[in-house]
Amino acid sequence: MQEYERKQLLERIDRESSTLGVEIPERIEIQGEEVRLREFVFEIKRRETVPAGERDRVERAKRNLRRERLERKERIEENEVSFEAGEELAEAIVGIDRALEALESLKPESVEAEAKRQETADTKRWMDFLKKALGHDDDGPQVRGP
Repeated sequence: MQEYERKQLLERIDRESSTLGVEIPERIEIQGEEVRLREFVFEIKRRETVPAGERDRVERAKRNLRRERLERKERIEENEVSFEAGEELAEAIVGIDRALEALESLKPESVEAEAKRQETADTKRWMDFLKKALGHDDDGPQVRGP
């Protein structure tokens, strides 16, 4: 690969707007393991916040993506690949960046928010139980009788 081609690829992956219009890759190999990246990101993003049980999984995925991005970028920087292979690496790096942006935009569910959500669910279950136990429906007491 020529020096100007290498610089062109590096500039492409470091550009602020490089992820605009780019889709998250369907699958990507990370540390020798194939990952269904798009499915994973969409599954997590559907929730809008990261529940406590998923936080470790998401953080681990972000660390692995950053590591993979760095390794691929170094291959271009060190001129270890042909220009065609460098283009494929750059495209993959931009896809990784897009996935990282999506995962970074998620807000972790705070401990307080999670506790409040659980308390609300418990209260609702308790009220439903009481209504059934006391024979009430949503409109007030049930009328029984002759």
